[in-house]
Amino acid sequence: MIHRVAIKVRSLSRSYLESFSFTGLVFATLFFCGSITPSLLPRPYIVQGILSGFSLAIGYVVGVLATWGWSFLELPQPGHALARRSKQVCMAVVAIVFAISIWYATEWQNSIRMLMEMPPLETTAPFRFFAIALLVAFILVSIARWMIRLGVYLSNLLQRYLPRRIAISISTLCVLVLGLMIGNGVIARGLLQAADRFFLQADLLIDDGIEQPTLELACGSEQSLVDWEAIGRQGKDFIGDGPKAGEIERLTGQPAKRPIRVYVGMRTDGDDQARATLALEELKREGAFDRKILIVATPTGTGWLDESAVDTVEYLHHGDTAIVSMQYSYLPSWITILVDPSRSKRSATALFDQVYAYWTTLPKEERPRLYLFGLSLGAFGCEDAADLMETFQDPIQGAVWSGPPFPSRQWASIVSSRNPGTPVWMPTFRDQSMVRFTSQQNMLDTGKAWGPIRNVYIQHASDPMVWFSPSAAWHQPEWLSEPRGPDVSPGLRWYPIVTFLQIAFDLPMATSVPLGYGHNYSPSSYIDAWVAVTQPEGWSQTDLDRLRDHFATPTEDVRLPLPGIAPTLKPSELDSEPTEAM
Repeated sequence: MIHRVAIKVRSLSRSYLESFSFTGLVFATLFFCGSITPSLLPRPYIVQGILSGFSLAIGYVVGVLATWGWSFLELPQPGHALARRSKQVCMAVVAIVFAISIWYATEWQNSIRMLMEMPPLETTAPFRFFAIALLVAFILVSIARWMIRLGVYLSNLLQRYLPRRIAISISTLCVLVLGLMIGNGVIARGLLQAADRFFLQADLLIDDGIEQPTLELACGSEQSLVDWEAIGRQGKDFIGDGPKAGEIERLTGQPAKRPIRVYVGMRTDGDDQARATLALEELKREGAFDRKILIVATPTGTGWLDESAVDTVEYLHHGDTAIVSMQYSYLPSWITILVDPSRSKRSATALFDQVYAYWTTLPKEERPRLYLFGLSLGAFGCEDAADLMETFQDPIQGAVWSGPPFPSRQWASIVSSRNPGTPVWMPTFRDQSMVRFTSQQNMLDTGKAWGPIRNVYIQHASDPMVWFSPSAAWHQPEWLSEPRGPDVSPGLRWYPIVTFLQIAFDLPMATSVPLGYGHNYSPSSYIDAWVAVTQPEGWSQTDLDRLRDHFATPTEDVRLPLPGIAPTLKPSELDSEPTEAM
């Protein structure tokens, strides 16, 4: 009995293995090998396994489609002897490529980790990620086969009443539509709802040490117009965890004010317009329009405002600042950008319009200088808020945007129109009077004059949120051209479809690397940007170095030289008088 069962199992296994396309398996293996090569970020073996599983499955499908296409075009088939020799040669070549890929897997991952000051790996656990890849590929290919079987079944039914080709076309279309409906309506929606519930609960949490403000002139206090319980976790962190006037004074040695921070959460009643109106009224209540600097900040998808960005500008201006923000989501940026990226634009525009409309009614010599700030999806949301055509008669003073995500149209337009000879990851734009770019190394002091509006983009060459693009599936992206960014592995090569998958899998891990790399922007870069844009008075190079040391972390204190670009060694226009907008 056991013997018969064993024979049956072996027979079924042999039959199942023989059902695979040889060409499909060749493509699958090559796609797998490509997936092991470096991408923008280092990957743990679990993520590598899932990525390689998708690569195996998609590679197999590509190979099967190539075989079908060859047969459909009725191209000549090789003879039996030639086909056998070709398979033997193919198997030998693919086996060599596979062995080389596994051998270099650890070295490739460490080539990224070294650039990002991460400890090297002793091994990438190839057996583990290979097992995960096989499991993932098996599931995906099985789903595809069941869909094909369903298509064949429908085609056979329809052929009783319709011509063969029409029946095949209709059945194929039906299966594709059904697959899309299940994928989007069941799987994607289920995952989205699960993520929505998880991050909603996370938004209800309060971090240790964060308590409701007791100061009357503080957002979220008993006297505040903004309900503390409706602010959300990230907003409470923003309001309760900033620098105090005494802390600023101890570092700078000069008198300081209490920085004003206003935040309106998603659970506040009303729509974007109502929340923006509430934020404006709270700004008025706290005296924000009597400060020197007013910043309209758009947070990330979770509602987070990077302390590296907001704390540094408050120190630079001795607390004589007001920052206002409004939450539009509690999902991470990489999820929000796939679901509804326009949320950030609607929220940012509503808030800016309210603040700007009131700001323009104030005497120019008495009102604060007005700036925009956005990180990640926040940069996408607010980059169009201050439309120059609508504000040119009374423009704001500038903006700082960090990690602008790939759908950002204004950023993309500027980068595509960059000056000839400048790399896409560190471009210069026209005469550099309005827009400049910087990264780990300060590139803002170009020796050229700024105009009345100063805008700075901070971007890393290793940030997948910036460089992801669907076109990477069929076209080599410009950021892979030479010279490359200083934090991009020299082993990163473009492979059709595979590179697209690699960067797509980098997106959820964009903040898993140390400060100063990927989607993690360092205080030092923000200091450079705020100095160039807001022109704080009375700061020497020594003072700025002390401020950088105050915020520095062990992995953030190194500035990478940019290939072919001279580094900036001094801050830009530190002692110049602020320039009023024309």
